[in-house]
Amino acid sequence: MRPEQRVRYWLIAIAALLIAVYLLRGILLPFVAGMAVAYFLDPLADRLERMGASRLVATIIITVGFFVLAGLGVILVLPVLEGQITAFATRIPGYIQGLVERAGPMLAAVERYLSPEDVERLRDAVGNYAGTVVGWVANVLRGVLSGSLALVNLLSLLFITPVVTFYLLRDWDRMLAKMDGWLPRRRAAVIREQVREINRTLSGFVRGQASVCLILAVFYGVGLTMVGLELGLIVGIGAGLISFVPYLGSIAGFLVGVGLALAQSSEWGLAIAVAAVFLIGQAIEGNFLTPKLVGDRVGLHPVWVIFALLAGGALFGFVGVLLAVPVAAVIGVLARFALQRYLDSPLYDEPPPGTPS
Repeated sequence: MRPEQRVRYWLIAIAALLIAVYLLRGILLPFVAGMAVAYFLDPLADRLERMGASRLVATIIITVGFFVLAGLGVILVLPVLEGQITAFATRIPGYIQGLVERAGPMLAAVERYLSPEDVERLRDAVGNYAGTVVGWVANVLRGVLSGSLALVNLLSLLFITPVVTFYLLRDWDRMLAKMDGWLPRRRAAVIREQVREINRTLSGFVRGQASVCLILAVFYGVGLTMVGLELGLIVGIGAGLISFVPYLGSIAGFLVGVGLALAQSSEWGLAIAVAAVFLIGQAIEGNFLTPKLVGDRVGLHPVWVIFALLAGGALFGFVGVLLAVPVAAVIGVLARFALQRYLDSPLYDEPPPGTPS
């Protein structure tokens, strides 16, 4: 087979895969989630096997333990989150009034330096941006409620994902060995090397960064609740879960938390306490969690991760968000491999015409 025929074959295969994912995106969520959980838990299953347990026993213990713990976590946290959301909704008018009273002197100082026309344009601009943000949030909620988290998909997550996780985790090593036998013999060594690099990148991000996010979510949630911030558990969990992009979780949580603290209390003590929680969390993440759990294995730039998440969500919905990081890791590894091949080729270091060799 000529090189151009191989390229055409792989392009057709990739296009067919993308079309299949797009057409089946409505039912793929429990399968993608189960695959992600199985990949996350596979090292633990391997460890239990080395300790003498069979693969089946290890799979049963790990799968049951993981989903029982996840269910207990949801059962324990959900009522608290519901109570905080309800309390927050009833206090929104008071928060708004508090922020208006705090911003009044600053707005008055700004108005002294602006003409009435400028002030009016500024108010119109703020109103337009606020309307845009509200519309965007409404569209996101509408998409979540009508799409990936609709009743059918929610039930499939609850009942199908554990089954998919069990079977994939049980047969993980056999599936990898089977796929290894399908590799073209002449390129098998090169492909295995790139797959190992992809696995190294993914394990660093998925397993390491997921552990960091969960620890930070617990720390921020408990810390903000202890200092007395209303809605602190929600803000803390949200800040921790989006910390897979460096600094994004802590910065977003810091701004939201301090804003809520200023609206909740007329004193600066609560805002300072909230800021201290995020500063301590950031110090723990940067000096202990990330070096120990992630290290330098990731190789995914934060901007590339953000782009992949947005692109995956726009194209394939929530399934695309779940697939975004693995696909970004694969593209990143293959791009670095192609770049290295280019740098090693005559196309890069061939001297200009007429240059004596």
